[in-house]
Amino acid sequence: MPTKSVVKLSHYLRDHDLSIAFAESATTGRLIYEFTSVPDCGKTVRGSIVCYDPSVKESLLGVPKKVLEDCTPESAEVTRYLAESLKKLIPADIIVAVTGLASPGGSETPEKPVGTMFVEGFIHDEPFGRRMYFEGEPDDIIKQTIEQVAVLLLEKIA
Repeated sequence: MPTKSVVKLSHYLRDHDLSIAFAESATTGRLIYEFTSVPDCGKTVRGSIVCYDPSVKESLLGVPKKVLEDCTPESAEVTRYLAESLKKLIPADIIVAVTGLASPGGSETPEKPVGTMFVEGFIHDEPFGRRMYFEGEPDDIIKQTIEQVAVLLLEKIA
């Protein structure tokens, strides 16, 4: 069941004839799942590309291999590339890309521990971005990320 913030954002998008699209890594398709769980979502949701593996980020969304290697797949820089590529592939009023570390085994460091999530995107061609940190199990981190993405977008557009 979608959170209150996701429902509120979905209704706002519907009422203002706005569309949204996602590029998802760490959220593994759960952003679009939450948004498509809201009735009348077809009027707002355009689509999502799940790019969990770095090779998909490179081959499908055009993130340069050097950026993936230098910045790591879980970084603001890579997330920004995902948003820029998604904007060309799925035109929408709002573009959201998410990467991060919901579980161990990625590029975590003391400066970027598990729970660090990156969101980058565009609202009518205006870029936005935020680094977030959450604690808990992977499922908790993903749920908190989805909630905060909805809250962030509501702050910016409502």
